[in-house]
Amino acid sequence: MLDEALAARHAVAAQCADSGRVEALAASLAEKSRHVALTVARGSSDHAASYFASLAMSRIGVPVASLPMSIATLQAAPLRVAGEFAIAFSQSGKSPDLVETMTTLRRAGALTVSCVNAPDSPLASACEWQLPLLAGPERSVAATKSYIAMLSLSAQLVAFWQRPERDEPLLEALRALPDALDESAHLDWSRAIEALVGAERMFVIGRGLGLAIAQEAALKLKETSGIQAEAFSSAEVRHGPMELIDENYPLLIFAPRGPEQAGLVRLAADMRARGARVLLAAPGDVAEATLPLATTRHPALDPIAAIQTFYVMAAGLAVARGRDADQPRYLNKITETH
Repeated sequence: MLDEALAARHAVAAQCADSGRVEALAASLAEKSRHVALTVARGSSDHAASYFASLAMSRIGVPVASLPMSIATLQAAPLRVAGEFAIAFSQSGKSPDLVETMTTLRRAGALTVSCVNAPDSPLASACEWQLPLLAGPERSVAATKSYIAMLSLSAQLVAFWQRPERDEPLLEALRALPDALDESAHLDWSRAIEALVGAERMFVIGRGLGLAIAQEAALKLKETSGIQAEAFSSAEVRHGPMELIDENYPLLIFAPRGPEQAGLVRLAADMRARGARVLLAAPGDVAEATLPLATTRHPALDPIAAIQTFYVMAAGLAVARGRDADQPRYLNKITETH
């Protein structure tokens, strides 16, 4: 898991060096007005889809919705998606319900795209467009480099899709992202290991583009350390979930740059006042931060650097808890749902 997380920088570099297919897809998307975009994914891939959705909605303006696959597979709903855009995210591209859903959407007239790490997979064959992640084979059960590759590919697609012209600052920042990932991998999150080594349950909190990172971190804490970690938006947690937060309750709060940061820092202060054990991950200019975050050349990419830092910590936390992050007890590398 750790080796593959550290290899993510090579996937991002490969994507930047071979962006022709993404640019061509973006041109096709821009040829006509899209009323909605649909994402199809599960697990870590669905968290990547969440990042894509947030980025596309904020920068393109097209509403993006996650499609429950049972709508297409078990319920055989008459989906009216002709001319719309549907994108699937997957590491293996082998899950039958994923393949069947994209096949159904394509037959219904949607422009279908696969972002998959296995270019010869059934999912890639089912879609009109294929965007390989270029991450190379992933051996660890807990996906890391393929998740980061999905985020960077999403950012590249949105950057090329933007009109009236593509987003050159974002593309330039993507080309510099491998170095930022290397920096992120060497940040010291030992305080998080010390705080979480005995934890049984916790919240992971983010908002905006950072919510996708909180979702992924919570899943990895479950998979690799057996912690019942739940992800919430900082706005959402102030409703019912906040009732669970009491003395010494662990919270990991991701507060990268962006309009959501101030609210996340306020939440951290409020929860500290309540007595919670708050781990606030933020850049160096946030005085209240307890965990460092690297900044990239574009705020939209900061969450990608943040999850790189988290992955290194998660591998160390699993060891500290006496677990094997590479071989979770009840999980398989490929999950074939129907």
